[in-house]
Amino acid sequence: MKPPHSKLRPSGGYRRTASFQTTTLIYDATIQFCERFLDPRSRTVDQMVQAARSGRQNIAEGSRAAATSSQTELRLVNVARASLEELLLDFEDYLRHRKLPQWEMDGPEATHVRAVPRAWRKNRANPSDLTDLNNAERWALYAHWLEHDTPAVRANAILCLIHQANFLLDRQIAALEAAFVHDGGYSEHLATERLRHRRRTDQTEPSNTTPAKPPACPQCGGLMAQRTAKSGPKAGTSFWGCAHYPDCKGTVEI
Repeated sequence: MKPPHSKLRPSGGYRRTASFQTTTLIYDATIQFCERFLDPRSRTVDQMVQAARSGRQNIAEGSRAAATSSQTELRLVNVARASLEELLLDFEDYLRHRKLPQWEMDGPEATHVRAVPRAWRKNRANPSDLTDLNNAERWALYAHWLEHDTPAVRANAILCLIHQANFLLDRQIAALEAAFVHDGGYSEHLATERLRHRRRTDQTEPSNTTPAKPPACPQCGGLMAQRTAKSGPKAGTSFWGCAHYPDCKGTVEI
């Protein structure tokens, strides 16, 4: 039997996921970009910051909701993915409206940004996971682009990070969908665990309310069967009744 404080389904742990850490970079970079290059009174600023924040926060909320609802987790991760798609369009619009160049997906600049994790591992004596870094250390890896004086460089670098985050979230959504189809949701897990508990209880805890076998009828000495009173002051209670009823009306209380 699971201890009272254990969970049927894991939850949390989102801070060490690549998707959450990447969206944290995107959120911080978007705020700095808007403060530096956009009019703070513009409605677009609010929309971009909120979209970046939603991408990050919904990953966290979905991870916590996983303990009791796989459907809620899946919905929130989809919300995060949709928010990042909205932010992607905002940065593309910024470049297009100002006739600034947008990097090709397979161009040298975008490839260089995408290669940061691989280059970081390659230059370490003891390679470890990028998720082991704190926020400041991860930011430093991209600071060359995210702190650039040219807005087009910053915007394009953020677009690369958004594409990376979207790729990670698409894989996460596919995994969540497959897990739900294969394993079911929280309510199914809860019902399964209850059945397991009842089976263990039935096997390890003998009944204190019924004898191991029916007693002999006190009137005729024949077999008795467990019955339930249908009327009278004891309606609904169980008792032993003679198997030869109505010829024999012998009873024994349980």
